[in-house]
Amino acid sequence: MSVIDINCDMGESFGAYRLGTDEEILKYVTSANVACGFHAGDPATMFKTVKLALEHNVGIGVHPGLPDLAGFGRRNIDITPQEAYEMVVYQIGSLWAFVKAEGGNLQHVKPHGALYNMAAVNKGLSNAIAEAVYKVNPELILFGLANSELVKAGEKIGLRTASEVFADRTYQQDCTLTSRKLPNCMIENDDDAVAQVIRMAKEGKVLTQQDVDVDIQADTVCIHGDGTHALSFAEKIRKTLEESGITVRKISESL
Repeated sequence: MSVIDINCDMGESFGAYRLGTDEEILKYVTSANVACGFHAGDPATMFKTVKLALEHNVGIGVHPGLPDLAGFGRRNIDITPQEAYEMVVYQIGSLWAFVKAEGGNLQHVKPHGALYNMAAVNKGLSNAIAEAVYKVNPELILFGLANSELVKAGEKIGLRTASEVFADRTYQQDCTLTSRKLPNCMIENDDDAVAQVIRMAKEGKVLTQQDVDVDIQADTVCIHGDGTHALSFAEKIRKTLEESGITVRKISESL
């Protein structure tokens, strides 16, 4: 039986600026990655997002990013492993406090944007992030790009890990995501995106930009909540996965 978690980045509004349709999308996802104020988010947004996630029985995850509000955490910053460790510990602590105050539990940690992509290929950064998660709470699940250094680091230190795949992104032959700076980095057609996810979940394969199939493990699939058709896509992917015989449940109930 194929089982998959659907995760979505949330809580990415900031002050007077609103981003995404979190409350509506929470009806269709099983895990929420909540921004912690570095790349997006603020205390009020974190509080509101935590409450909504608990109301919908959605797994709550920390979404630590680089300190880059202007660039939404998508610009590479030359940080050291020690700085990565400190940033992740800090952001886990900030969200944990809101979750604890509302009587819930943290489920996972998933780095955001450039930090996520850097850690996917950089052993020093991936080891530092895994250590930060483990030392704060070894029961937390570490999300990382399938086949990445981050997943390997998490497994090595003793964390449960979730190999993540992306519905709306294209892949390179080394299993990394196509850079957003390159053409055809995104899958614009909803049907194509859903078909890619179903194949990854059922067959463990993905077709790369080089027209080569590579093996991939799909424990959790990321959908983005800030796109033009984010809500309709969330509804469609949940419905289509279930109609295809794939069980959708939050990652803490699958691993």
